[in-house]
Amino acid sequence: MTKRTETAKPTGSATDFIPPRPTLAKLRSAVQGCRGCNLFKCGRAVFGEGPSRARVMVIGEQPGDVEERAGHTFVGPSGKVLDRAFDAAGIDRDDLYLTNAVKHFKWAKDARTKRRIHKTPNAGEIRACFPWLEHEIALVKPEVIVCLGAVAAKALLGRTFSVTKSRGIQLKSEWAPVVFATVHPSSVLRAPSGERIRAERMFVADIRKVARYLSTGAAASQRAVDRSRKFSRWPTTAPRSDISSGSTRSSRA
Repeated sequence: MTKRTETAKPTGSATDFIPPRPTLAKLRSAVQGCRGCNLFKCGRAVFGEGPSRARVMVIGEQPGDVEERAGHTFVGPSGKVLDRAFDAAGIDRDDLYLTNAVKHFKWAKDARTKRRIHKTPNAGEIRACFPWLEHEIALVKPEVIVCLGAVAAKALLGRTFSVTKSRGIQLKSEWAPVVFATVHPSSVLRAPSGERIRAERMFVADIRKVARYLSTGAAASQRAVDRSRKFSRWPTTAPRSDISSGSTRSSRA
């Protein structure tokens, strides 16, 4: 297996690894063999988890160090912030489908501590991985999508989308009846100690807007809409994300 990892070359797209007549179970198994981009050399893939017909899909950037080691989504420090926010909003995590725009953890080793340091996926890596996310959305058919951070938001809403300008706003999208975008919970953890409480309160306020939408009945009225709609593919020539590939500083906020 080590030799295969060292010598195998990426194909350029996860489309090459999508199984026929995909289901979530088939995708979860197939993703471990994905060589759509070079990130397959970084460790195992972490696929989405949650009910197959979840009303809400939460999309982050990529699994972190803890998630990659555990093989589960949002179980590290950011996941704890996310749990607190959903608890405060009255949304049960067991009712959510949690996933990431990129399924592998992109990292660089810190020369001093040997820790694996987060690196932001570049546009090519996001584009190569996008078919996994596209099929998750098509199969789950969520009523609401919550994008956490710039990578997830730009992957779905376009490279010019600004989380800072549009956080917590109810948006229409081809991907789901309603999309909300907010910061990634890791940005709460990175906030200066004197601002961390305020940052978490703002994050919770955004998640509460999702809860209010779900409780108004507006989401229920969308269920009558034909949900077998086609999803436009990630373009193969013009990237929909302008995220830098070189920085080790997170752009998930």
